[in-house]
Amino acid sequence: MKTRKILRNKLLMTSLFFITGFFSTAQGITVLDSIVSGGVYRKFRIYIPPIYSGTIAAPLVMDLHGFTSNAVQQQFYSNFKPIADTAGFITIYPEGTVSFGGPFWNAGITNIPNDVQFVNDLMTYCQFAYNIDDKRIYSCGMSNGGIMSYYLACNAPNRIAAIASVTGTMFNNWFGCAPSRAIPVMEIHGTGDDTVPYAGDSNFAPIDSIVKKWVKHNNCNPVPLIIPVPDINASDNSFSINYRYTGGRNGSSVELYKVFGGSHSWPGAFPVFANTNQDFSASVEIWRFFRQYKLNQFIDNVGLAESQKNGQVKIYPNPASTKIYLQPLEGASYLVFDLSGKQLTNELFLETLDISEFQTGIYFLHLKKNNVLSVLKFIKE
Repeated sequence: MKTRKILRNKLLMTSLFFITGFFSTAQGITVLDSIVSGGVYRKFRIYIPPIYSGTIAAPLVMDLHGFTSNAVQQQFYSNFKPIADTAGFITIYPEGTVSFGGPFWNAGITNIPNDVQFVNDLMTYCQFAYNIDDKRIYSCGMSNGGIMSYYLACNAPNRIAAIASVTGTMFNNWFGCAPSRAIPVMEIHGTGDDTVPYAGDSNFAPIDSIVKKWVKHNNCNPVPLIIPVPDINASDNSFSINYRYTGGRNGSSVELYKVFGGSHSWPGAFPVFANTNQDFSASVEIWRFFRQYKLNQFIDNVGLAESQKNGQVKIYPNPASTKIYLQPLEGASYLVFDLSGKQLTNELFLETLDISEFQTGIYFLHLKKNNVLSVLKFIKE
């Protein structure tokens, strides 16, 4: 009950920069939130499973909606909720900006908005506001959201461990992107997709070419393991084969679910559009794929936690109820701010900080040493 009280109080907080609301279900809590990125308020939803306590770092799965869709629709359409309830990952549903007739992701389409910056800002916010395992952050999405996931693989490779695309692709004008690291990739695509054609067109790269690109980039075995998916639903007018290219650099792999006859849809999802494959759940398979990978398989000095570690900055215990301790202290000063951005202390040089009078919730400690600023999060129980 104490842990749930902490979480409830955390979610009730608002700030000058974050506008937050939330509602709960029997399966967990969905938080409605926003941040300022590039001078614009950007909305998103976060699903927190009931087994999240804040004491153990949780994986983060970003699920990006398709063109003209939105975060609400994507949350219910992909339905990661029952998987997250068991696996314990937090799911975030960002919202694109409205242009070209509906919400969309700018995956190299225009110069504005900068959605790579938005996603980077969003990941940083989540690392501050929740106990996120920065080695296990993943991106997936539907259609334009899948395209954006590929774009993040090319433009934010030091933040995301692996990506998955459902009915997405890569644009031809940035098909040649070459990140410095191996990136695990899963593509789920129907051959009957008339929105993002499997064979590609003047804008979209062919799916088979995308698979070959990442197989080569990751140095995977070019001969796949071929796994037919049991055709358990004869009424969906489709069947699927899973191609797994394994043995890549640093344990990476590439997977393709080729849905023969499948439409521009999310397999296993409801509502069922024409030729929506019902033989497997895309969401289950995406998590099965993601959970194999951690970012530190591919790069060193991962994320916020690793940068603190490399700078020999340590705050403990965390969470704490009465006092926190900071190492190293020599030559460093620090200030404490609450979640609203209010400064709670003057410049301090003490070895311990008494937080017994602080309200339960999240706080940020700004540590300055040798003119370098580090920001650390701690939780008051």
